Amino acid sequence: MIRKTFEHEMQQVKDEVLLLGSMVEHAIIASVEALKKRDIKGAEKIVEEDKEINKKRFDIERQLMILIATQQPMAHDLRLLASTMEIISELERMGDYAKGIANINLRMGEEALLKPLIDIPRMAQIGAGMLHRSLTAFVTEDVKSAQSIPTEDDEVDALYNQIYRELMLIIIQDPKSIERANWLLWVAHNLERVADRVTNICERTVFIATGEINEIKSSDDEFWRK
Repeated sequence: MIRKTFEHEMQQVKDEVLLLGSMVEHAIIASVEALKKRDIKGAEKIVEEDKEINKKRFDIERQLMILIATQQPMAHDLRLLASTMEIISELERMGDYAKGIANINLRMGEEALLKPLIDIPRMAQIGAGMLHRSLTAFVTEDVKSAQSIPTEDDEVDALYNQIYRELMLIIIQDPKSIERANWLLWVAHNLERVADRVTNICERTVFIATGEINEIKSSDDEFWRK
């Protein structure tokens, strides 16, 4: 009976984690779309909705604490509970990155974008896609997927580096553009960090399933170690 109760309540927690993940995915995509359109009301809505993301994270945390206190988990169950606690923290931070992008949009006021947004929306789409699949891997404890998803971070890093080079060139040609360039660079930085935190979720998924804690490295990591 106790085991069935734990499995039932843990499934409810996983459902809530997926809901939190969908909220974060929406915030990431919506924040970039609002920036692209210079939609101030859209940006304000994202900032306000971040409160719901934070609330959802802490609600799940309370559920997990109750399970830890009442179910006396061991081995796999304890790894699952502890790792889920880490995962919802990662999700909450990704929500903060989306809120940060929305705040940049607000701080820009009436300023026009320095350049059309092409690579930044692509970064957002890739990051949100990685996030969605990482949570599916978490729920199903799919080790193979969890180990493969972080390799997509290479494409995110490549886009970030391309954006950085383009913005530096613009600044060199027109030093007065430095503030507007910095706004876009921070947006790209936030999206690059989203992909990094997806990797953390994947590492936790592998730990849940196997009991092994290993850093999942991308080919970009290998490049910089050479």
